[in-house]
Amino acid sequence: MTENNNLPEVEQDINELLQIRRDKLQKLRENGDDPFLITTFDVKDKAQEIIDGFESGYEGKTVSVAGRIMSRRDMGKAAFMDLRDATGKIQLYVKIDVIGEANYKMLAETLDIGDIVGVTGEAFRTRRGEISIKAESMKILSKSLRPLPEKYHGLRDTDARYRQRYLDLIMNPEVKDTFLKRSQISSAIREFLEGRGFISVETPVLHTQAGGATARPFTTHHNALDIDLYLRIALELHLKRLIVGGFDKVYEMERVFRNEGMSTRHNPEFTMLELYQAYTDINGMMDLTEELVRTVAVKVTGSDKVMYGGVEIDLGKPFERISMLDAVKKYANVDFNEINTLEEARKLADEHHIEYEQRHKKGDILNLFFEGYCEKKLIQPTFLTGHPVDISPLAKKDPLNPEYTERFELFITAREYGNAFSELNDPIDQRARFEAQAALKAQGDDEAGDVDEDYITALEYGLPPTGGLGIGIDRLVMLLTDSPSIRDVILFPTMKPVAGEE
Repeated sequence: MTENNNLPEVEQDINELLQIRRDKLQKLRENGDDPFLITTFDVKDKAQEIIDGFESGYEGKTVSVAGRIMSRRDMGKAAFMDLRDATGKIQLYVKIDVIGEANYKMLAETLDIGDIVGVTGEAFRTRRGEISIKAESMKILSKSLRPLPEKYHGLRDTDARYRQRYLDLIMNPEVKDTFLKRSQISSAIREFLEGRGFISVETPVLHTQAGGATARPFTTHHNALDIDLYLRIALELHLKRLIVGGFDKVYEMERVFRNEGMSTRHNPEFTMLELYQAYTDINGMMDLTEELVRTVAVKVTGSDKVMYGGVEIDLGKPFERISMLDAVKKYANVDFNEINTLEEARKLADEHHIEYEQRHKKGDILNLFFEGYCEKKLIQPTFLTGHPVDISPLAKKDPLNPEYTERFELFITAREYGNAFSELNDPIDQRARFEAQAALKAQGDDEAGDVDEDYITALEYGLPPTGGLGIGIDRLVMLLTDSPSIRDVILFPTMKPVAGEE
């Protein structure tokens, strides 16, 4: 069962290879075995199940498996092949006097690496000790009309792996483990929240106003209404409307969209978990967040300690808590408690080579100091609290220090993983902050929002004291799978089209 090649496939003319495979498909069709007319195959067993359960019942049992042929070794009147299904890989032993001369000849002439086959046969152990299947019948269920990458080099080009994730999954089966873990993480989060009385809801993706976060939105157009709409940049404002409506605990874990740059940490569309709970505050949200992250880590990885980039992250001990003021004082040796005016803040920024814009207020400059000096220091889980009102338009003010808010961000590995507030429920204060944002937008800040009149109306009916939390799911998956790039944990990340795809 050779593939008519004296050189590796990668060294042959691709057009010749494509034609050879189409010729083999035509031969199958002429023999009445068109694989693309087959609609089903009775799969009763999985590769890994057979291997794991061989000693306890699979030995000598007739099994039925289906999967992709990844390699083969021709021995004249017999051949060994590797079949991979969704669970793993198992060896096939195909013998001419078992499946019949005619069938063996047809497979020899038409089967290619990459073809998907269905096999029925006996599970046995070879003389070399490898658990295998002795094929009694074998049928091509789908013809691979393109050759897989040459096995010794595989699919290593990072850009190609992200663009052709299907091929990445075929050639690099360990990639599948990351996405299986991602599914487990999502399930564990839902189980955790619903076990604590939260209900899952769905809110609109298309918004008439972009709100709930500071970010640049994607714009689209609704033809029937002849209005522009925005893909949501956050889930927040609709979820809080539901708390106004009488739900006590709600959550949504779905995609949001931000028309911003791409990097190892950012993708224009990403998955966000947002949850809101009535009659609690920032402290309740910190306790919930810590318990959620720790519980999910243990459930998915089996430990409250995880390795990320060669560093052990301890999720088991209480997360550190530090205010932004104290962090800047600790790491930048600057005390913003002594800064009373914007002019003083700007002078301090100039002295420390912190770049700012004319629109930035004192609170913005404090945050720039944090980003420049402190963020990179927060490796172990840390709750950063006490954000300025200037950068927190939806958070309740700290009653003891009204320049700051009851807000926290969770930092791990020098990255933000979560953002939470004691939610602002004063409609008069909320209007003033929305108007401040609208003024910034009028000055050219395309990340600032507008005044959401309907949301203010909802607040005027009464939002109870509420705690809210947002967690970036992609970053959490990165942490728990030790993945260096967000593209490693998104099945189909956003990519710039190559020539001919526009």
